[in-house]
Amino acid sequence: MKKVQEIDIELEDNEWPYTYTDHDRQIVRAIVFDDNGFFYFVHLVRDDEFGRAELIETSGGGVEDGEDLIVALKRELNEELGAEVEVICKIGTVKDYYNMIHRHNINNYYLCRVISFGDRHLTEDEMKCFHLSTQKTSFEDAVKEYEKNSDSKLGRLLRSRELPILKRAKELMDNYISDL
Repeated sequence: MKKVQEIDIELEDNEWPYTYTDHDRQIVRAIVFDDNGFFYFVHLVRDDEFGRAELIETSGGGVEDGEDLIVALKRELNEELGAEVEVICKIGTVKDYYNMIHRHNINNYYLCRVISFGDRHLTEDEMKCFHLSTQKTSFEDAVKEYEKNSDSKLGRLLRSRELPILKRAKELMDNYISDL
């Protein structure tokens, strides 16, 4: 895995009032790209305590107890995207809060190149509650999608967390592809 200058961001949840935080959650997430410069996200539709929203988000999820971050990342990408990937580098960490559910997230972001796609292995909630699907998009369209989703509280939280990472990932991806 290539070593790069990592981003380290600490965000607040300004969408819901803070009452308390009762747990930290280690999370792995990836900006996934292919050799043609397209990016892959999960597209989700939700209607829950966070409100109604249709948006994109980086693929990833929680790290299980005792699980290595890279092992967790590859597991999550296989489950949500059906992707086998090459991990290029760690982009950085974004620490944020979901005040509504009293959680502090430690999001570890990686840049990953797709090797192949196969079957996804979604949970019942991911299929029925979030209607998770894969969205292939250009960098420019991904930025527009994050901006468009700013009309919801959850969309604003995701934009704040993921847009700086996406922009840094684009720089790293361009350098990686030009070095091939």
